[in-house]
Amino acid sequence: MNDILNISTYKFVPLADTLALRDTLSERALALNLKGTILLAEEGINLFLAGPAQAVRNFISQLQTDERFADIDPKESWSASQPFRKMLVKIKGEIIRMNHPAIQPAQGRAPAIDAQTVKRWLDQGHDDLGRPVVTLDTRNTYEVDEGTFAGAIDWRLNKFTEFPDALQAHKSELADKTVISFCTGGIRCEKAAIYMRESGLPHVYQLEGGILKYFEETGGTHYEGGCFVFDERRALAADLRTVGMGPS
Repeated sequence: MNDILNISTYKFVPLADTLALRDTLSERALALNLKGTILLAEEGINLFLAGPAQAVRNFISQLQTDERFADIDPKESWSASQPFRKMLVKIKGEIIRMNHPAIQPAQGRAPAIDAQTVKRWLDQGHDDLGRPVVTLDTRNTYEVDEGTFAGAIDWRLNKFTEFPDALQAHKSELADKTVISFCTGGIRCEKAAIYMRESGLPHVYQLEGGILKYFEETGGTHYEGGCFVFDERRALAADLRTVGMGPS
């Protein structure tokens, strides 16, 4: 029976109180018997949590009482067992490392495209202006190898910090196309889309909510394989169940 709720969410928002926030969130999570990882940085928050549904939702409800996180909207999936071994709350330089401090999503996001629009564009092979559409996977090689969009551009990244150099090497190939950057939950493709826009590519969008939201809203049309996740489940199928697991 799948009674463990797994959530992932992030938000780019200025945080000047990461030390105090670390202590507060750690105390709350442990009190609710949750496990997972919460990353905090001056640029925002990134979290992955799992536990009994009511406990997970209580944690999010408490988090949303802070106006900085009031609109945070976790993506949900279910598992039969706890996929994390411990509860960690860490302070980092970036919640997703790119090594380009000028890229600050909290000051303005790149345009985002919802899952249904992406599906429609991929169905027809072009955007609403007739421009060819390509999907660009911003994840690491081992994640891409678990599954990706059919025909997605894959620059064989070993880590996200390699993305800027890879873009500069391939930018001319994208100049006349509408580019949809995507990743697991949205955090990497958000930074990637901003970087591409600032590098002179005008028709770049991020997939809102990443692959997991796309699975939830479309059933995974145009996607081949599973989506790698950073816990003991390893990968999720398009129905958001662990790969290889049948109906409960």
